[in-house]
Amino acid sequence: MPSKKALVRRPSPRLAEGLVTHVEREKADVDLAVEQWETYVEALRTHGWETIEVDPADDCPDSVFVEDTVVMYKNVALIARSGAESRRDETEGVEEAVARLGCSVNWIWEPGTLDGGDVLKIGDTIYVGRGGRTNAAGVQQLRAAFEPLGAQVVAVPVSRVLHLKSAVTALPDGTVIGNIPKVDRPALFPRFLSVPEEAGSHVVLLGGAKLLMAASAPKTAELFADLGFDPVVVDISEFEKLEGCVTCLSVRLRELYA
Repeated sequence: MPSKKALVRRPSPRLAEGLVTHVEREKADVDLAVEQWETYVEALRTHGWETIEVDPADDCPDSVFVEDTVVMYKNVALIARSGAESRRDETEGVEEAVARLGCSVNWIWEPGTLDGGDVLKIGDTIYVGRGGRTNAAGVQQLRAAFEPLGAQVVAVPVSRVLHLKSAVTALPDGTVIGNIPKVDRPALFPRFLSVPEEAGSHVVLLGGAKLLMAASAPKTAELFADLGFDPVVVDISEFEKLEGCVTCLSVRLRELYA
């Protein structure tokens, strides 16, 4: 049976010190970020998701971006090993959370590096971005963990943004969406829809036709509504200053075994 559980993690008081790689640094308002995070979590709950709060990691500025710490496929949790060494302590509370949920826990080991934000799952196809945070050994280890379970792993280059899912996500019908200037190789995806705003590339599938997306992409929200989808818009401006998006702020567990 499908499950609707989502791991989330409260922002660190040191959020404003988070890493930036492809954008100019802007000062994040931590108090406003906490308010935005609470609104984001409430949006998940309102649409039927059970949110599970991972223990805070206050000494890790980027720890709110919990998606980067783990990749889920079926009932297996693959604990990531970030290409940014300063983020590796973020995984500790996440390991405990997925173990409590009954997941089988595996790990990316040295010399492999992998961030969860580099992994886009569409059915049994797992696209993994090979770029600044995920290396070839990380891709190989992800393939070894998930292909025996029925996954097809497809590696794609990422050079224009931080993570693969900074460039592309997917609609409920499997169509990959992205803003063309930020996507290295759109032709690698069987179905690709160009969207007018970079922030419009990021959606969380809430169920049915509902798409959780950022308020900073109003033209894309109009496009999705015109295509018959139902955008659920949240303001995440403080996280966008740190290259965050709606997918980064949770780990959706859709296939937990009963």
